[in-house]
Amino acid sequence: MVIKYKKRSNDQAVSESIGFMLIFTIVIAGIALVTLYGYPLLLKQQLGAEEKIMEKNMIVLQNDFKSLAYKTVPYNETSLKIGGGSLAVYNSSYSPSSSSITIRYSSPTDVNSFQPGELRYESVGDQTDISLQNGAVVLRPLVSQGSIHGSTMLAEPRWFYDAPTGTMVINLINITSDTLMAKEGIGTVRMKLIPVPNPYTYIDDPGRFPVEIDYTPNSVQDYSVAWDNYIMKFPGMERISGNPGSGGLITYRLLNVDKLVIKRYEVKIESI
Repeated sequence: MVIKYKKRSNDQAVSESIGFMLIFTIVIAGIALVTLYGYPLLLKQQLGAEEKIMEKNMIVLQNDFKSLAYKTVPYNETSLKIGGGSLAVYNSSYSPSSSSITIRYSSPTDVNSFQPGELRYESVGDQTDISLQNGAVVLRPLVSQGSIHGSTMLAEPRWFYDAPTGTMVINLINITSDTLMAKEGIGTVRMKLIPVPNPYTYIDDPGRFPVEIDYTPNSVQDYSVAWDNYIMKFPGMERISGNPGSGGLITYRLLNVDKLVIKRYEVKIESI
């Protein structure tokens, strides 16, 4: 008996369909892998780049503050791109929990208290804050290690101490505004210098007197670790109470000061 097989006319089409499905599946799987692993990585890199840009922008704003305070420039404005977060003005008068600095010298009755405001960039993706406060630029990750809140100083304020002559100079810059302001995207920070009554404090005592500095951090935004690292750089400075990063009052003392100069400045943010 002879068995005859009839060739199907659609065998070739079935083979092409299977090949197409295999290629289509591989392409979809590749897109899924890129979306699952590649896109979050690219997004993280983008957010990291935006944070680096804002670090540079905050240092640019710090230089604008220096021009207003130390070069007697009456008005300044800077346009910048605010990506990955928002830039806000926190006036000390609107924020009861704002940080404060108290300087005691000569006698317990000689007290100079100061409560600065701040310009703060709050990142959404990286959970990082960058603050321009009292002439310094400080960075703080929002993820804390237990009860300790870390921070670092990106650009230092203009404080000065000369140990051989016992001369200490402290510049205090306050940030004010008429209203609470915040901005995302493209913004222009307009600022001007406001005259301060009795801006100078000058003490000259050849007998060498001690100077104590109380730093009380913001109860919500604690930058005390960054300020502690900076203040402790001065020769002879000692921390006599408090722990950086714990959210409480920290007291520093510097002995044998011969001349003390404290200068106050006030910068008003008119718009962002």
